[in-house]
Amino acid sequence: MEPEIDRNPAGNPALRLWYAYPGDLADPAAAEACAALLNEAERARAARFHFDRHRREYLATHALARIALSHAHPLPPQEWRYSVNAYGKPSPLPESGVRFNQSNSTELAICLVSSPSAAGASRSLPPEAVPEVGVDVEALSRAEEIVRLAPDVFSGAELKQLDELPAVSRPNRAISLWTLKEAYIKARGVGLLLPLRAFSFVFGDAQKVRLEVEPGVDEDPDRWRFFLLNHASHRIAMVVDAAVSGELQVWEAHPLPTVLKRLTNPGEPWFPVPAFENRP
Repeated sequence: MEPEIDRNPAGNPALRLWYAYPGDLADPAAAEACAALLNEAERARAARFHFDRHRREYLATHALARIALSHAHPLPPQEWRYSVNAYGKPSPLPESGVRFNQSNSTELAICLVSSPSAAGASRSLPPEAVPEVGVDVEALSRAEEIVRLAPDVFSGAELKQLDELPAVSRPNRAISLWTLKEAYIKARGVGLLLPLRAFSFVFGDAQKVRLEVEPGVDEDPDRWRFFLLNHASHRIAMVVDAAVSGELQVWEAHPLPTVLKRLTNPGEPWFPVPAFENRP
């Protein structure tokens, strides 16, 4: 019971966003098949979870990452290894110019994978220069809770804009800010060295969004682009180095781990909106 992987790296898009559903692993056969894709350390960690829902969440997230990586590079899911930087961000081994980031809730696991272009431009870069990506997911039901946390996690500029909104609109803005900030931190790969209040996602007219940072936070903040969308009652944010250009594809592994299908691409725009799109 293994996934059928499309191993055609020459035809890869630059970005694939993947969805999976931990609830699929209530089927013992599916849970066993996902566990078989993991390495020994991952299986041992999964076994230590006290609650089944947390075990399923972990297995789904880590099996999905391996499936997604194998969709981008011709290596079987079981054979991926990872290097981890000083702040805990993993990169896949062998080094192939592929990068990924994952996030999860008890009901939804996601993975974002960036691949080198068909011409292989990114393959010639040293590992530290390969463009990075970050992704975060939160259940929409957490929006009110995030509003209450806002003074502790949002910047002054973000709080000012949040306070200027009607009360009914604040939860939606708060969950967008939270996921964008988490995805940016994960894309940067430096963990808590990046203070949450030292950078801001500022919303403009027509929901245009830009990143503003305090001095010393990011040498090139303009290199990042962002995407927000909803799926399965969750808010998802992606933050991607602009060097990763090309089509975004959206894929689903459902039921895990065997059925993989491409979904219709979301129609929401990338931010910041390019200057030519701002013209009347």
